[in-house]
Amino acid sequence: MSKRRVVVTGLGMLSPVGNTVESSWNAVCVGRSGISLITHFDTTHHATKFAGLIKNFNYSDYNISHKDARKMDLFIQYGIAAGQEAIKDANFKITNHNAHRIGAAIGSGIGGLFLIQENCSALFTNNIRKVSPFFVPSTIINMVAGHLSIRYGLKGPTIAISTACTSGLHNIGHAARMIAYGDADIMLAGGAEKASTSLGIAGFGSLKALSKRNESPELACRPWDQERDGFVLGDGAGIIVLEEYEHAISRSAKIYAEFVGFGMSSDAYHITSPPEHGDGAKLAMKNALRDAGINADKIGYINAHGTSTQVGDIAEARAIASIYEQCDKTVIISSTKSMTGHLLGASGAIEAIFTILSLRDQHIPPTINLKNLDQKLLNLKQIKKLNFIQNQSYKVKNMEYALCNSFGFGGTNGSIIFRKIT
Repeated sequence: MSKRRVVVTGLGMLSPVGNTVESSWNAVCVGRSGISLITHFDTTHHATKFAGLIKNFNYSDYNISHKDARKMDLFIQYGIAAGQEAIKDANFKITNHNAHRIGAAIGSGIGGLFLIQENCSALFTNNIRKVSPFFVPSTIINMVAGHLSIRYGLKGPTIAISTACTSGLHNIGHAARMIAYGDADIMLAGGAEKASTSLGIAGFGSLKALSKRNESPELACRPWDQERDGFVLGDGAGIIVLEEYEHAISRSAKIYAEFVGFGMSSDAYHITSPPEHGDGAKLAMKNALRDAGINADKIGYINAHGTSTQVGDIAEARAIASIYEQCDKTVIISSTKSMTGHLLGASGAIEAIFTILSLRDQHIPPTINLKNLDQKLLNLKQIKKLNFIQNQSYKVKNMEYALCNSFGFGGTNGSIIFRKIT
C-alpha cells in the first residue's frame, strides 16, 4: 500500500503557560513556569497543593454557550478551544463536497474526572436525582472529537485513542496514518486533559508520584535533576491539523512541518514504572526512525517525555543514549514539562506542537530547574552524546528533523518525528 505525504497546517493549544499557541511557545522559550498553587478546591488535606493550571479561561470566548458548557467537563471545553484555534490557523473550508474527507482523532488519558467526582458524590450521599442526565456524554473521552465533528460538520473518521500519557501522541500518529493510507485528507489530532481535581491530586499523590515542593511550585518540576521529587500534574489541550501534502499545496496552505515518522512499543514490564534501561522507549524511537527512513544522527532535537520522576527520567535518558551510542553527533534534549507540568493525555500533543515550532524557529526551549544532573546520568558512558539544555533556550541552524517522545502507564510508548520543509 503506497503512503501519501502528511504535513502540519494548523496548530491549537491551551496550556498552563498560555491560552494560545504563540503565547505558550513564547513562554517556554524564555523558561517561564506555569506551575502555581491550586485555588479551585481546598488542598488542606493534600500533600501536594499545586499544579499546572489553565488561567483566565472563559468558555464563552470559544462560542460555547452556558447551556452547552453544563454538558461538558472542562477537558472537553479545553479541547474545543484548542481545536477552534487549530482550524482557524489552518484556514481550510469545510463543504458538503469535502466534509467526508475531514475527521478527528483526539483523546484523553482520564477524561471527565471532575464531573465523575461530582456525580459520584451525589450518588454516594443518596442524592441520586442530582446525577446529571448528561453525566455520560459530559465525561467520556471521545467527546472532544465528537463535539468538534458536530460543531464543524466533520464527516470523516472520528476516533479517540486513550493510552494514558501517550494518548495525544498516539492520536497524532494514527491520524497521520489515516491520511497516509487514504482514509482522510485532513485530520484534527491531539489530546485534552483536566485532571487537577481533588480526586486527581489525591490519586496521583497516593501513588507517591507527585512533587511536594509546596513552598516553591515553580521549582517543583525538574527533569533529570538530582533533587527532583516527582512530577507536577497539569491541564490543557493541544490539537494539530494534519493534511495530505498535495491537498495542502493545492490550496496554498501554510505548512509548518512534515510528519515523517511514528513508532510505538510496549514495555511489557509494570503498570506504572518503565524498565530500568528504557527498552520500550528505545524500541519506540527506533521504530519511528525506521518509519522516517533516517538514522538517529539526523535528529537535531528530542522533546523528551522527561516527567521529573526518579525512575522514568533515567530510563528515558538511557534509552536515548543507547540510540546514539554509534553516532558521532551529540543530540540536544529538553523537557518542556519543566514549565507546563505533566498534562497526561494532552502532553504528547502539546509537546508535539513545541517540537514543530522548534523546527520552524530553529529554537530549542530549555529544561528549567535543572541545576545538578543526576549522578546516574553522569555515570553513563554515552553521557557526552546527550546535551541537556539547562535553564536557557538554544538557537540552532539547519536543524531538519526533531523527535517527540511520550510514554504512559501500562507500558505504552510512542515517538513521532517531524521534518522542516524549506
